[in-house]
Amino acid sequence: MEQPCSEFRPAGKKAPSQAIGQVLIEALPYIRKFEGKTFVIKYGGAAMKEEGLRNSFAQNVTLLRKVGINVVIVHGGGDAITKTSARLGLETTFVHGRRVTDRDTIEVIQMTLAGKVNQDIVRLISDHGGKAVGVSGLDADTIRAVPSPNAAQLGLVGVVTEINTAYIDLLCNAGLIPVIAPMGFDGEGNIYNINADDAASSIALALQAEKLIYVSDVEGIRVGDCILKTLCKYDAADFIEKGIISGGMIPKVLSAYLTLDGGVRKVHLIDGQQTHSLLLEIFTDEGVGTQFVIEIEPLQKEKDKS
Repeated sequence: MEQPCSEFRPAGKKAPSQAIGQVLIEALPYIRKFEGKTFVIKYGGAAMKEEGLRNSFAQNVTLLRKVGINVVIVHGGGDAITKTSARLGLETTFVHGRRVTDRDTIEVIQMTLAGKVNQDIVRLISDHGGKAVGVSGLDADTIRAVPSPNAAQLGLVGVVTEINTAYIDLLCNAGLIPVIAPMGFDGEGNIYNINADDAASSIALALQAEKLIYVSDVEGIRVGDCILKTLCKYDAADFIEKGIISGGMIPKVLSAYLTLDGGVRKVHLIDGQQTHSLLLEIFTDEGVGTQFVIEIEPLQKEKDKS
């Protein structure tokens, strides 16, 4: 018998769960709301290291771009820099979590961060149907910087003074995803290593982005046994004062509110170790991480009461 060209489903096999349809319907108002908006995503941690999570991230950002959201990625790559430095016989030193960066190290950062790491992300997005472009902060004067106040200890580590958004806007308007390696330079031609979190915040502020999303290795802001779904500015200050938010989480929270004060509407902290965490945080009512807001919207307050 000739093989039929039609498709068959075995008798008794159930169609896809109605729950899947419900998730898609739940996503629809968010898709409408965010079409044409800009999301800046800081990509780092475990999500960059494990193959399945890398693929999940690439799929997520490709989908965001396909539904009309402008996606700008700022990536880390510290492990790759350390490994390359070791192969070249260069010692790696950190002071308060920041890499001491001399002339030799800045060349390694250019070669590794703006080279292999950046292009690996671009290729992976391309493999999943997206169109990404690798960008260094040095390209088209994108990131201007000056030496860190701790330059005597840290060397060529910089702080951002200016973001030139023209090139980023050009890429986004062409339907492309800029993938930015966080390096900057000054008027004298010195190149600086820029902290990826700081670069992402500066770029989000310059673009007046709808969202800044940190893809990290933590589930969100933990209070006791719970993860805060939404954290407003008033509660954040209260939690810090009472020691509920403490340690290394304090600078993350303070940075989030500096970004919000500058005009970015929401900042999110999500766990990149969870598959499809980006989509779950953005397109579902429940979310998976912590969103930082200046104050909770009245409609959300009513939902929380019910």
